[in-house]
Amino acid sequence: MIGLTNVDKFYQTRRGPRQILNSVNLSIAPGERLGILGRNGAGKSTLIRIISGAEQPSSGVVTRQMSASWPLAYTGAFQSALTGIDNIRFICRIYGVEAEERISFIQQFSDLGDYLYEPINTYSAGMRARLAFAVSMSIEFDCFLIDEVVSVGDSRFHEKCRVELFEKRADRALVIVSHDANYIMEHCTRAAVLVQGQLHNFDNTPEAFEFYTQSLGAR
Repeated sequence: MIGLTNVDKFYQTRRGPRQILNSVNLSIAPGERLGILGRNGAGKSTLIRIISGAEQPSSGVVTRQMSASWPLAYTGAFQSALTGIDNIRFICRIYGVEAEERISFIQQFSDLGDYLYEPINTYSAGMRARLAFAVSMSIEFDCFLIDEVVSVGDSRFHEKCRVELFEKRADRALVIVSHDANYIMEHCTRAAVLVQGQLHNFDNTPEAFEFYTQSLGAR
């Protein structure tokens, strides 16, 4: 189980603190597929980073009784002066897994080839995202966090991502954040909607979709 209780998040701006999340409550059970809908700028990426532990809430409690991935395709943890290979080894060391036996899979899956031996700061944004996704697929987690990952790479890469996530890991929990309601409807069993910092939880995706559509009309 992963749970968020009364989670708030503020960012400091030149005009003072800006609240992104407001008393968010959420629970994710083993094997559950949860979608989080919200328009661009609603705070979805902030929420998923807090779920992963990549970012801390300003207040509230986050409990993790199962392991969670970093947001798939999230590249913020890479050390840009190091090569792709060195970053792989560093991340594997943090998670306590053997790096060498994963390098071949990551090289093949990411389609980066010899670029793995070049510094990250020479990569395009897409190359970084493909590497981040490949590394995350090489480490097993109880819960995988997906932040608009379908936008990464070409159609062939999308298909590889689909097989790895939705077929090979069909027994894992998934949290998908997106503004694409159809993608959430296709892959999730229930959903929540993030509007003006508040998370509205629903027992099924059609109810969430209806509320989301209404919230867009109220803008």
